[in-house]
Amino acid sequence: MGIQGNVDLHFWITRGIARRMGVNLSEAMQDGALTQADFADMILRCRECQGVDGCMTYLSGNDAAGSAPDWCANRAMLTGLRALN
Repeated sequence: MGIQGNVDLHFWITRGIARRMGVNLSEAMQDGALTQADFADMILRCRECQGVDGCMTYLSGNDAAGSAPDWCANRAMLTGLRALN
């Protein structure tokens, strides 16, 4: 299975980018701001994204970013969730 097909990897990338943005996806689901279907769609978009290597580098950095990388397929969704905080 290639890097694009690794569901676990993309689950953690999605959560990691959200965390870097200050978005707690578990809390968003608990609060009703994000459904399980929305979260599954986010992981699917991540799996289809061509920027996986860039995300791995981005997430390995030590600085708190505050925003998703420009190429992130979930950038708009995460920005919207952050605005709800």
